[in-house]
Amino acid sequence: MLDFGGAPGWLAFGLLGNAVFASRFLVQWIASERAGESVMPRVFWILSIAGSLILLIYALHLGNPVFVLAYLPNSFVYARNLQLISRKQARQPEH
Repeated sequence: MLDFGGAPGWLAFGLLGNAVFASRFLVQWIASERAGESVMPRVFWILSIAGSLILLIYALHLGNPVFVLAYLPNSFVYARNLQLISRKQARQPEH
């Protein structure tokens, strides 16, 4: 059963995290349509980190271990993707 009776500020914070996390798919779709192929733009990973951290904080507030474990490792993977993108761009010659 859904419980919307909690603190409205925390509920809004959790919904914000969900919106940020979900918006990355819209960004990825638009970037792919523009490129005519599937791409993962840098902002996709930034939104992934932001959304995951917000949702992790919200999960910690709720004290829900399943929810915490679902978001705890994500930011490390997303940050690694940003690092790999930066490394690849640094190796590419400038035009």
